[in-house]
Order: sequence, then C-alpha cells, then structure tokens
Amino acid sequence: MTALIDDPSPKVRRALAEAVSGARGAPRHLVIALANDEAQVAAPVLARSPLLTDAELVDCVAMGDLASQCAIARRPGLGVGPAAALAEVGRRDAALALLGNLTAGLTPFVLRRLFARFHDDGQIREALLARPRLPASLRANIALQTARSLADFVASAGWLETKRAEKIVREARDAALASIAAKCEPQERGELVRTLRERGALSMALILRSLLRGERELASAALAELSGQTYARASAFARNPYGQGFAALARKSGLPRHALPAFCAALGAIESHGAGRDDGLKPRLVEATIAACEAQRDPALAPILSLLWRFAAEAGRVEARVARAAAAKPRLPLSLDFAPANDEGGGAPNAGPIKSLAAPTVSAAQPADPAEDPPPRLEISQNLIRPLDAA
Repeated sequence: MTALIDDPSPKVRRALAEAVSGARGAPRHLVIALANDEAQVAAPVLARSPLLTDAELVDCVAMGDLASQCAIARRPGLGVGPAAALAEVGRRDAALALLGNLTAGLTPFVLRRLFARFHDDGQIREALLARPRLPASLRANIALQTARSLADFVASAGWLETKRAEKIVREARDAALASIAAKCEPQERGELVRTLRERGALSMALILRSLLRGERELASAALAELSGQTYARASAFARNPYGQGFAALARKSGLPRHALPAFCAALGAIESHGAGRDDGLKPRLVEATIAACEAQRDPALAPILSLLWRFAAEAGRVEARVARAAAAKPRLPLSLDFAPANDEGGGAPNAGPIKSLAAPTVSAAQPADPAEDPPPRLEISQNLIRPLDAA
C-alpha cells in the first residue's frame, strides 16, 4: 500500500486517500504523506482522517491551497488550533466553510478575528450572525458595519440625499443595537457598552430607545460605564429616577441637564406602566414620556421631543402592521370556529352533560311538500328483511 503513494496517477493516490480517510487502523505515515499531497488527493484525508493531530492540521492550513483549507474547515469537531489558524490565514471561501461548520470549536477570539479580516464582506457577516452563542459585542460590531456599508451604498447610488440616508440608517442601526442589548446576557453587558462607547454609538437616542422598549439594563450599564460607578449602584438609582441620587449619577455621566427630564420620565413610565412583553417600542411608554416632557414647557427639550415623536410614529407603524397581519389571517366560519371567544357560555358548543344514550327514533313519513323536490326513495331488499323478521 505504501508503494502506491509514489504512483504517478493522481486518481490512484486519490482512491488510496478515500480508502484510508476514515480508518483508525491505517498506517500513520501513509496518512501524513497523503495529507501533504496535492489538494485533490489530500482532501479526503484532511476532511475525515482521525489520525491527524491539530498541530499537523495547522501546518496543512499554512501550506495548503484553498481546496485543502476548505477540506480542513469542514472537518467534524474541528479543534480550536486549526480553527484559529484558518481565522488567521484562511482564504475567504475557507472562512465561509469554517463558519458553516457548527461542530467546529470557534472561540470568541476566532469569531472576532474572522470579522476583523472580512468585515467588509456581507456573506461573512451573515454567516457570523448565523452562529449560535455569538458574543453581543460582536453582534453590535456587525450591526454597525452593516449600517455603514448600507449608508455608503445608498449614498453612492444617489437614491437619497446623504443626510436623509444617514438619518434613516442611524435609526435602523439604533433599533438593531437596542434589540441586541435586550437579548444580551448579563455577563456580556459591560463589554457591549464599552464596544458601543468606543465605536461612538452610545448615544442618548439609543439609550432612550432602549428605555422606551421597557428595558432599564442598557441605560443602567451605560450610566455605570460613563460615571465609573458599579452596575448595581447605577441600577438602584435608576429605579428611583426622581431622586437626588439619580440626578447626581446623570450629571457625573455627562448627561446634558436639559435631557434629564426625558430620562426620568421614561424610567418613571416603566415603573407606572410596566415593561410589557412585546419586542420593540411600547406606545404607552412613548406617550407617557412625551406628555411628561411637554408638561415641562422647556424650549431646550425641543430636539428630544422631536426624537420622541419619531419614536411614536415608529411604534404606531409597527402596531398597525401587526394589526393588519392579524386581520389578514383567514378565519373559519363561525359555525366551524370552536374557539372559546365564539361560544356564549365560554365552552365548546353543545357541550352539556349527556343524560342518556337512547336509540334514535324513526318518525312516520310526512307528506312531501309539492313545492319542494321529493327525497329519493329508499328501497331495502327482501333478502335483508326476512332474516330481520325471523330474529
């Protein structure tokens, strides 16, 4: 078998590689020789052989071509070392194959390295977002990069004025970031806020949007990051927004004085109306915050009120879409719809207790109405009647 390694035909060596690729008892020197052969020969061994160590796979990644890298990237249960090597030197298609391998050991470092190398590639960003347990800070970076790419594309295409395009993309970006923050694990929240701060995305508009979704966590983490306080202390102050402690925390965080009433009103609305269960902006919270800010009659609040009214319009549009989608769903006729809402008694129709199980009675035939079509006549064979009479 070893002599076949030097066969001049790649087809022979490929057949040998296919034969030993999944065998644990294959000669190790044979597997290593095949793994370092040309790509079409090495691919089966690189993709499946259990005899190759992580160190050997790292060497194959560094020296192999695209086909060899893709074969390694698709290995079931690929180790952290080869995955890190692919993240460092793998080509684009190999990176896509690696991200599509859900059994590969992709650490947060590997995922971030892939994003750092291929952040301009939309397919890579999509593949990253499809990975389970993606760090929240990396999701935020992907959202920021996607928003930037979208803004550049719209501006270059000339579809919208630059300022209008930037405004639309910024609001869509903030909506995505608020959703990411809402689903963020508590242990990842601090890193997410630091990432947003470093990227210049930790804005008052984002924090207000998060509050008007009914979520205090991002606001508390942002105030803790900006003021140097602990998250627990900032969160405690946020539960009493009209107290002196929260006002001092906001000043230390650098929050403009004229913006404080809006944040207090939003936090107070959460206390009064609750957070709600649905995703997205909550109309009741937005309306309560607008009412509280308008009651201040402060001209300095005009920009914030403008933002709040845009939030109200967005929440109204989403609510209308949901209602329209619900109305568009086909319903059964009322006679066939057994939902409790259609039953006057709250239960299934005719669901009373069965008092007896009497046999059905047969009434005498009634004279037919000449105005109606007569029913078809039912005739029973005499061969069936005689046994019944005999019984």
